[in-house]
Amino acid sequence: MYLLLVIFLLMALFCSVFFWWRKRRIVCRIQCMDPCQKCCKVDEIVRPFGYCYHDKYGFFSSTLDAWQREAGYTWFYDYMAPRFQMVFDSLPVYFDYNGRTWLIEFWKGQYGINAGAEIGIYHADGIVPEKEYKTTMFTAASDEELLKCSFLLCGENGSCVQVSQTHWWLTAFFTGCFVWPSELIMKATIRFTDKRMQCAFVNGLCAAGYTEQDFRVNGFCVTVNFARAVERHYKLCTRFWRRFSQWKNKIFCRLYLWVTRPFQCTEDRVLCLYYFLPGAFRKLLRMRRFHRRCHKNRRCCHKRCCRKGRL
Repeated sequence: MYLLLVIFLLMALFCSVFFWWRKRRIVCRIQCMDPCQKCCKVDEIVRPFGYCYHDKYGFFSSTLDAWQREAGYTWFYDYMAPRFQMVFDSLPVYFDYNGRTWLIEFWKGQYGINAGAEIGIYHADGIVPEKEYKTTMFTAASDEELLKCSFLLCGENGSCVQVSQTHWWLTAFFTGCFVWPSELIMKATIRFTDKRMQCAFVNGLCAAGYTEQDFRVNGFCVTVNFARAVERHYKLCTRFWRRFSQWKNKIFCRLYLWVTRPFQCTEDRVLCLYYFLPGAFRKLLRMRRFHRRCHKNRRCCHKRCCRKGRL
């Protein structure tokens, strides 16, 4: 028994020394890179996951050709999200336009160890009755159907970020930040192609429970102040998953900040995680990892990309 204890302590000591030595090599490697090289490397390694890196403000956003585009959207994604450590407030707006039912949805909250917001633009193949909204698979907008979107996201501490692009899924995610969805204020603006589409969206917004005090119309543009979530009564199981996931998210955020010491910048921390714990890095960028329709070859690409980060 005494011999086993000694062996265990020696193995623990060896592992501690090995990981300390390996972490030190990684820190030196990152410190030797110039800022431009770091940002380019981060952007390169997150592209296969459907994201790009904005080095000026230190956040990630989705690309136009992101693999998530193939997955579309269905209500079941939002229902399952808390079980995958995604806890957010959502505002789905359904409206009929040009023989199709469209869905423009806003999200803000916690996505694993990332805090951020999203605007998604989808439509069905035809007109969908209201009672079938939750069972319909919506397709992401095509290149010809993209809309000019922007949003300003502010936290309780006064920090704000603005992102703008013609897109089908506009996002901004900050790594290592923990928030409750109610702490975020999102001011989103969408420019529609014509007046009919804009009016249809406004009608859908009112049907979703928003009043004229919550949005503003300016020409073909509609600005939505998404600070409060539409009143929802979650079932006991969903309330449990939201609380439990937030508890885990808070712990993982602290672990992320601890593991990526002594760095402060997002690109340094992300590279540290990429080289030190490739498995954790893959999970870091899966903000919507419950989408199961990603091609197998893309999953393999993700794994190969992270294996290259090993020293």
